[in-house]
Amino acid sequence: MTSTRNNFFGKRFFIHLFMVFLVVIAVVPIYILIINATRSTEQINTGLSLLPGGYTMYNWKVLTGRGFQIWQGFVNSAFISVSATVLSVYFSAMTAYGLHVYKFKGRRVIWTVILIIMMLPGTVTFIGFYQLMARLKLLNNYVPLIIPGIAAAATVLFIRQYMISSLSSSELIDSARIDGAGEYKIFNRIILPIAAPALAAQAIFTFVGSWNNFITPFVLISNMRRYTLPMLIQTLRGDIYRTEQGGIYLGIAVSLIPILIFYSFMSRFIISGITMGSVKE
Repeated sequence: MTSTRNNFFGKRFFIHLFMVFLVVIAVVPIYILIINATRSTEQINTGLSLLPGGYTMYNWKVLTGRGFQIWQGFVNSAFISVSATVLSVYFSAMTAYGLHVYKFKGRRVIWTVILIIMMLPGTVTFIGFYQLMARLKLLNNYVPLIIPGIAAAATVLFIRQYMISSLSSSELIDSARIDGAGEYKIFNRIILPIAAPALAAQAIFTFVGSWNNFITPFVLISNMRRYTLPMLIQTLRGDIYRTEQGGIYLGIAVSLIPILIFYSFMSRFIISGITMGSVKE
């Protein structure tokens, strides 16, 4: 009995130690980022420091001065990220619901195509995507950054797998149909609340991916008034002699704030969904 208890506490110790290691790996880069945001370029070039500097206001003046429209970048990034997240999650959930509930010919073929699309790297189709947007005259436009992600293959896969586990039977849907509810009402009033944890998780991933996206906007957008926040931060680099490292770090640190706010807002839906499922069990 004593040896079993010792083995149990020994395993718990190593599990906790490994979790602490993961936390350190996740937190240390963010801590160094925040510290460098308070240091000057010369201090950053001298090496790593764990103590904050006194150049936060100077770095902030670098961000807001010299024609650097940080608030415009916030608005542009927020518009793209929120629009892409809402449309992607909603229509991906609708696609997953249709593939899970409706029995029709070709459903397996469509599902196979979705899996194949998910396996294709974005760099393979990027040149063709750019040429298509140029022919449609959608360069310097937010449409290519929002509309193509409406039905993301990975999001459809995740939500469908969640629906398979949470909607194993169609009794709830059949009951709603008997009560006279239409298909859209069933989806919006019944399915979406049930799938809220999956939707919240995918919303977080989609928002973070869209907010941090740099390559696609950099290639498609040349009008500086339409620059996203990551693109504006990139303009601080200048040449090798005028690179404002402190301003860049502060800009990156500031750009993390909306991500943290969005995560804290959406994570409660994940927690409430898990809690509701455990109580139901």
